[in-house]
Amino acid sequence: MKLLEGKVAIITGASRGIGKGIAEVFAKHGANVAFTYSSSAASAEALEAELNSLGVKAKGYQSNAADFNEAQSFVDAVLADFGTVDILINNAGITKDNLLMRMSEADFDQVIDVNLKSVFNMTKAIQKTFLKQRAGSIINISSVVGVSGNAGQTNYAASKAGAIGFTKSVALELGSRNIRCNAIAPGFIETEMTAKLPEDVVKGWRDGIPLKRGGTTEDVANACLFLASDMSAYVTGQVLNVCGGMLT
Repeated sequence: MKLLEGKVAIITGASRGIGKGIAEVFAKHGANVAFTYSSSAASAEALEAELNSLGVKAKGYQSNAADFNEAQSFVDAVLADFGTVDILINNAGITKDNLLMRMSEADFDQVIDVNLKSVFNMTKAIQKTFLKQRAGSIINISSVVGVSGNAGQTNYAASKAGAIGFTKSVALELGSRNIRCNAIAPGFIETEMTAKLPEDVVKGWRDGIPLKRGGTTEDVANACLFLASDMSAYVTGQVLNVCGGMLT
């Protein structure tokens, strides 16, 4: 059974990692996918071809969700190309980790812009469309770090905690119009980024997780699938931890 047949989903930051995993699962479930990428045009073209081969419509757009005007222009372009939008996944994110003592103002500001301001920009840009159709599902990719904090990640934790507060407020504001807004807080997810870490570091993380493994991008994508589909029609304002029991 395809849970998103004929729906149109926007996914920011989807050329790799979790965003790519979400795009693939959504396409397999019949969703047409519009996604953004920042610089990796080759990866974006490969993903576009892969998704289109599944029999859905998919298109990549080079766009910076952290820029208010670019976010609006991107949404306008998607509406022109796809006719409508049903689902928004705010996934674009970066890290610039450091102890607070060593963190520069630029590194704090950039992480807040890309991880949090982008959520505001994209939600604001799509709001009119969702209000008009009296339907829509917004899913913000937060992090367990936004729930519990992490030394050396004050900027990242603040941005991801901010996304949770934003999620809950949007759910309260737009619920009466049948627009749902939820957040997902992934734990240690094994992606291209974590593959570059030393094996003993990764093993240490795995050992500290009750399920004794890192998560996959598909684990996060399946949680997104639930929140994007009608299976979660009575779920809004919630944070779903996809972390193998790291947070209980």
